Amino acid sequence: MRKFTSILHLNKFTVLLFWSLLLLNSCKNDDNTPATPEEPNSVLVESRVITELSRTQIIQKANMLSPLLAVYVKNGIKVYKITYKTKNTDGTEITASGALVFPDIDQPASMISVQHGTIRDDASAPSNFNDGAEAASFGSLFGSMGYIIAYPDYIGYGASKDYPHPYEHRESLASASLDMLRAAKEFLKKQNEVKWDEKLYLAGYSEGGYATMALQKKIEEEAPTEFNLVASSCGAGAYDKTAFMKYVINTATQGNASYNSLYLWVMLTYDRIYKLNRPATYYFKEPFATQIATSGINTSINQSFSTILTDSFKKNLNDGSDVGFINAISDNDVYNWKPKTPTQLYHGNADKLVFYFNSEKAYNTMKALGANVELKTIPNGDHASSITSYLAGTLAFFTSTK
Repeated sequence: MRKFTSILHLNKFTVLLFWSLLLLNSCKNDDNTPATPEEPNSVLVESRVITELSRTQIIQKANMLSPLLAVYVKNGIKVYKITYKTKNTDGTEITASGALVFPDIDQPASMISVQHGTIRDDASAPSNFNDGAEAASFGSLFGSMGYIIAYPDYIGYGASKDYPHPYEHRESLASASLDMLRAAKEFLKKQNEVKWDEKLYLAGYSEGGYATMALQKKIEEEAPTEFNLVASSCGAGAYDKTAFMKYVINTATQGNASYNSLYLWVMLTYDRIYKLNRPATYYFKEPFATQIATSGINTSINQSFSTILTDSFKKNLNDGSDVGFINAISDNDVYNWKPKTPTQLYHGNADKLVFYFNSEKAYNTMKALGANVELKTIPNGDHASSITSYLAGTLAFFTSTK
């Protein structure tokens, strides 16, 4: 009986010692500091590698753009597709995507958020990184200079391709791009391939120029402590939507079908997002009203855009009586504010798609408000020919502010 009692006491002591040691070890790590649990992602959903490109391969891509750009190539890159949470235009949560480009370097790198220009199909989305697409060209170039590149698809492409793209819609372009940056930030915290130096630059041309301006405004006004925004370069964006629309409805333009489809796209987007829901016959004369009701932005319009609009719509817009459409347009103006970040605006003064007065108006307004902004006019540059000057100027601008 005494022996049994001794064993029982021994077992109790052993059990107590075991749990004491287990508790002690669970409360400390090797350096005697409390273990920090890994923070869960709040925006990032998932990531996967798309491709890797060597320096030689990128030089070949750069030469296709311009031999002048190839001299900037310094390193290879690795490209990820990341998916993340954002809000659609109706406020519902959806999953969007973008490309994240890592430079193959061992030094801390700055990040550039590049907002892409107008695309008409999902194959051109940055996260697909297909040859010939903007992201594969410009993303590779910027990444090969030692930058981390965040390249949002926007809503309507990539992971969100089943939703209509909100073309030239200020708020959703800005929010989808900002959430991409938040997702990139979460991804960067949990990897050790590249160290981010916390500096952020913004760039984009055409719709991307407009999206860049919208993103910059949103960061500065709504998320100023989240990022160290260093500089922004906006190319050929339609910043003054109100003046742009009035010009298009009242002025004879060259009747370029591809240009007209973009003007049409803006009108149909605003009609949908702002729930105006007017019949096509309110905006357009026949036979265009019927064609647009059937084919939407794929309708071929080979005459001045002003000639296909109804006289009543033009009158209501000009005299201010169409309050709904006027408010929708003005809600997308993005020129009338004061940037805190050094900003450059690039625009060809012979641009027949996105008229030069957009950048001129933005510059004059921002300068009057005391902003650090420069207008870089490209003499005789049209929408396409000004891109190379924009790229070279942007690279020089960002390098000078490092």
